[in-house]
Amino acid sequence: MDFEQLTIVMRRLALEAGDKIMEIYDGPDFEVNSKSDDSPVTAADEAADAIISAGLRAAFPDVALVTEEQAASHSVTETTFLIVDPLDGTKEFINRRGDFTVNIAYVVDGVAIRGVVYAPAKNRMFFTQADGASVEEEGPFSKDAIGTLNPIKVTHPNNTALMVVASKSHRDQATDDYIAKYNVKDMKSAGSSLKFCLVATGEADIYPRVGRTMEWDTAAGHAVLVGAGGDVVRFDDHTPLRYGKETFANPFFIAYAPGVDLKPA
Repeated sequence: MDFEQLTIVMRRLALEAGDKIMEIYDGPDFEVNSKSDDSPVTAADEAADAIISAGLRAAFPDVALVTEEQAASHSVTETTFLIVDPLDGTKEFINRRGDFTVNIAYVVDGVAIRGVVYAPAKNRMFFTQADGASVEEEGPFSKDAIGTLNPIKVTHPNNTALMVVASKSHRDQATDDYIAKYNVKDMKSAGSSLKFCLVATGEADIYPRVGRTMEWDTAAGHAVLVGAGGDVVRFDDHTPLRYGKETFANPFFIAYAPGVDLKPA
C-alpha cells in the first residue's frame, strides 16, 4: 500500500462525503428509514457511502472494501481491507446535534493502522499521516491540498482526576457503573467516533464502551487514537481490539491513554 496516496484519497473522500452530508443536513426535513437491525438510515448515509465506495474502489481496486451501508460487503473474509462508516452518529444527524462523523480506515492483518475521522458540522478533521502519526488539520479544508497540521498526542492521565468521555446517545447503567469506579475530574458526552479523537487530542483520558458497536464504528477512530499514542482494548480481558471478526461485531472495549488504571477498585 502506498500510504501517501492512501492518506490523500481517504481525506479527500471524507471531505466530499462531508459536503453531501451537510447539504442534506442544512436542507429541508429528510426522510428517516429503518434498516433490518432497526437502526436509522437517511439519504445522507446512502449518498456519502456512494461517494466513498466509488472513490476507494477506483483508487484501490485490489483491496477488499467493507462498508456499513452495503450488506453484500459484509461477507468479506480477508483480514486486510478498507472499512467505512459514511455517517457515524446517524441519531446525532437526525436530531441535528452535530456530533456525527465520516469514517474511513485501513485494516492490515486485523489491525486498524490508518484512518480518517471528519466531523463536518464541527469543522474538525483528524487523520493518520503516511508514517502512522496522527494529526488534526485546521480548517477551512481544501480537497486539493492539505492545510495546516497539528500533531496530536494523548495526555498523561492522573488517575485521581480523570477526564472521561462517554456516548451521548447510547449511555446506559453499565457504563455509568464502570465510570463510577474512577475518580473523575471531568465528564464529557459526545457522539460517534469523536470520542476516540477526544482521547487522542488529550481532551479526555478514557472512553469506555459497554454496549454494541460494529467494526466500521470504531476502526478509523481506533487508528487515529493509536497514532496519537493511545490504545483500544477489549473490556473483558484487556487484549487488543481486532478487526475482521465474523459479522464485524465488536466486544465491549476501552479506549484510553496509557497510564489509565484499567482495573479500578
